[in-house]
Amino acid sequence: MGRVSEPSSTPWWRDAVIYQVYPRSFADGDGDGMGDLPGITARLPHLADLGVDAVWLSPVYPSPQKDAGYDVADYRGIEAMFGTLDDFGRLSERAHELGLRVVMDLVPNHTSADHVWFRAALAAGPGSPERARYLFREGDGDAPPNSWRSVFGGPAWTRVEDGSWYLHLFDSSQPDLDWTNPEVVAEFEDVLRFWLDRGVDGFRIDVAHGLVKADGLPEWDHDQALLDGSAATGERPPMWDQEGVHEIYRGWRRVLDAYPGDRMLVAEAWVTPPERLARYLRGDEMHQAFNFDYLRAPWRAAELRAVITSTLVAHETVGAPATWVLSNHDVVRHASRLGYPAGQEPTSGVGPDDPQPDAELGLRRARAATTFMLALPGGAYVYQGEELGLPEVTTLPAGVRQDPSFARTNGEDTGRDGCRVPIPWEGGEPSYGFGPGPAGWLPQPELWGRLSVAAQTGVAGSTLELYRTLIARRRELHLGRGTLRWHEIDGGDVLAFTSADVLVVANLGPDPVAVPAGATLLVASGDLDAGRVPTDTAAWFRLP
Repeated sequence: MGRVSEPSSTPWWRDAVIYQVYPRSFADGDGDGMGDLPGITARLPHLADLGVDAVWLSPVYPSPQKDAGYDVADYRGIEAMFGTLDDFGRLSERAHELGLRVVMDLVPNHTSADHVWFRAALAAGPGSPERARYLFREGDGDAPPNSWRSVFGGPAWTRVEDGSWYLHLFDSSQPDLDWTNPEVVAEFEDVLRFWLDRGVDGFRIDVAHGLVKADGLPEWDHDQALLDGSAATGERPPMWDQEGVHEIYRGWRRVLDAYPGDRMLVAEAWVTPPERLARYLRGDEMHQAFNFDYLRAPWRAAELRAVITSTLVAHETVGAPATWVLSNHDVVRHASRLGYPAGQEPTSGVGPDDPQPDAELGLRRARAATTFMLALPGGAYVYQGEELGLPEVTTLPAGVRQDPSFARTNGEDTGRDGCRVPIPWEGGEPSYGFGPGPAGWLPQPELWGRLSVAAQTGVAGSTLELYRTLIARRRELHLGRGTLRWHEIDGGDVLAFTSADVLVVANLGPDPVAVPAGATLLVASGDLDAGRVPTDTAAWFRLP
């Protein structure tokens, strides 16, 4: 049965819990080892049972898959390995029947080198209108136009046969568009309408802070981290967070506002400080932005509290909800990331030769972190498989890795494959219910069997049942629409706040902490210790 939303004048996205599906790793309907739209459609009841409000699909457009679909060859179609436009229509219809909204992933910073525009640009030659859609420049002999580097490693410029160079902040198969070109602006507004006309409820905007580059493409010789190129001095890079992006999003907002149903835009913008991120959320721009400062904060109460406070203050100035996230397809899963000492949590990949996380500690902290996060005011995002407590797969051999950052750095960057391994549904090998074929596109570890959906369903204390309880109680208590007031609790490294008559406590310190007398337990990430909250545990209480 689908979930029935309560009637409300508040837009759904202000406190929504949105579930990210990484399509190639969610469910395989045809047995080829790759997830697809029919597979996703068949598994949508799991999301309805989980209680989330919407599903966000990572890219499913036609693509040569050099970067797992973030290299788009056609923004108005569906990649054949995922299905067809009719399959997408059936997925959207089924999702809406179940009370789930559908959010697409839009990739506007770059296209695939296989896109018809880029092929035309190569054929047309220097100075042509076709090349003006991209950032082609002349170099200095064999030297590129500047020293910019790719996020995936190596130079951010590739030379073509006529001697010109094109910019690609990511892989060489992902040429950057020139967003000062009105033709580019008009094209993407039309792409938005194409999917809105098919009932899409919103868009996640990839690299939302990267579309516009500083005039003249000035020198920047610092290394690029994943979508975050700030220098140690804090200087803002010339390829990120430029003023011109805001006019683009005002245009997009006008497009969405012409459609009924509270359609939404969420920015993947790795921008600091929070005051600059909030500028993407002004009333005529985006609706949400991922809070990466929160995701990257160490497991220490003072730093988490500072991030939460600064986020809420900055968002309040523009009237936007905060949006919280702990895992996604680009970072180490938080069930493993939090298994390292506080302050040493890795965000890029972990390989078999790297220091390994403490799995038990990581899961305990991950459950506590999620319990705390889902009580915060605003929206929240859940990455597929985190509701099962899935860890990062740190044992993938080099021969199976497919992330371009692994290849472009000769293995120095382990890459993101470890958080993208196909998720387990039921049964055992070869694919733990992922699909009817012999295996998935990345090998699954043996422990997937005991972490599957079937193995955890109805099991008291399982991570899956914890997520179901948290999401249901969050909605029942209206915590996403609540107001956070910090609450002081004596003893150790503790985070505590109240929202109406609910007290939320996360104990990050070594010793159990007491809660006010008369407080009634609502839900906890783990067992309490004689009524006290033990280490690496979070709980919600109703106050007398």
